[in-house]
Amino acid sequence: MTNTAQTMEDVTLTVVQETRVKAPLHVTFSALLDQLGPSNEKPDGTAMPMTLEAFPGGRWFRDLGNGDGHFWGNVQAIRTPSLLEIAGPLFMSAPVANNVQYRLTEEGGETVIRFRHTGFGLVPQGMAFNVETGWAYISEQARKRAEAMAAKA
Repeated sequence: MTNTAQTMEDVTLTVVQETRVKAPLHVTFSALLDQLGPSNEKPDGTAMPMTLEAFPGGRWFRDLGNGDGHFWGNVQAIRTPSLLEIAGPLFMSAPVANNVQYRLTEEGGETVIRFRHTGFGLVPQGMAFNVETGWAYISEQARKRAEAMAAKA
């Protein structure tokens, strides 16, 4: 058995991002739910549709059919259209606890999405860069979707 000492940096993960959207709050929230759900995709553009049950305790998961899939988390809190908070293992097949928060506010005619992902546990080594890139991609796609929806209205 190998005994290796770990620091807090080895067992925690924190990503904080902010995205400004030229669309109303309710449109942006709707676009975000769609992007996290059926319109989800990987940063390379590969479709990865998810199911997001947008109510307290609702599941966020990937359904692969035939009873196969991957559970990402549960909706811990939701206040339409200003808050979505999810807790769960997310995409990590490791003993971890994660909390993801999307807080949306209107400022100066725009919607600001403030995103925070905090994870604790045996976070796979080298994951931080991919996590930041993935979350940024989701927020950017939600921004594009919301701005397109607002332009059509």
